[in-house]
Amino acid sequence: MLKLNSIYKTFNAGTVNEKAALNGLDLHLEPGDFVTVIGGNGAGKSTTLNAIAGTWFVDKGSIVIDGKDVTRLAEHKRAAFLGRVFQDPMTGTAASMQIEENLALAARRGQPRGLRAGITAKEREEYRESLKILELGLEDRLTTKVGLLSGGQRQALTLLMATLKKPKILLLDEHTAALDPKTAAKVLEATERIVQKDNLTTVMITHNMKDAIAHGNRLIMMHEGRIIYDVKGEEKKGLHVKDLLAKFEEASGGEFANDRMMLN
Repeated sequence: MLKLNSIYKTFNAGTVNEKAALNGLDLHLEPGDFVTVIGGNGAGKSTTLNAIAGTWFVDKGSIVIDGKDVTRLAEHKRAAFLGRVFQDPMTGTAASMQIEENLALAARRGQPRGLRAGITAKEREEYRESLKILELGLEDRLTTKVGLLSGGQRQALTLLMATLKKPKILLLDEHTAALDPKTAAKVLEATERIVQKDNLTTVMITHNMKDAIAHGNRLIMMHEGRIIYDVKGEEKKGLHVKDLLAKFEEASGGEFANDRMMLN
């Protein structure tokens, strides 16, 4: 479903601020893979997601989504294949619009727009059913303005909107990092339910090592723009945080020193 082949990306090349963000990155995902991505600051995690999304073009290498080479495809055209949820809960929704209006925007993405009636009774019922998977009671609040929701509720709604059209790939860029632990756990549970229901190929960046172990069928660790550890299946299920720290030191030749991830 996704092939990143020998991806290189350097920012501010030829200046004192030159930074090699991706250094020959190779990553192949099968349909339905749910991959969690961990690594220290500057490891290349978000840069990888931006490369997939087409936020900017890579310097070298190729990106293939479901058999289509999108390496030089513009970001807005590549969006047809992708769903994405960012760290900030306020990013993915329109605060002044109702819940059902936000869902209607997501459901009609990429379709021709006309002058017909806004939301039909059939669509409203479909949105109500879709919201039930979040288990937050939002199915009974369709006409509530999104700006009145909590951060966790908005992030869960954003997740649903990003997956309403069943994207080829779902990109989750630390989508629970801004939430309190209890709310983050609820959003992660909803994420699991949605991903499993539609068998979505998913890439989730997280700073929480326990979450990286607990969720998904595959875990990759990045360091200096490349993958230094890749584990899946039963081997992944048996991991503990201390195992990840040991693997990092073994693969990178240094101690893991990211306070944010250690504290999580």
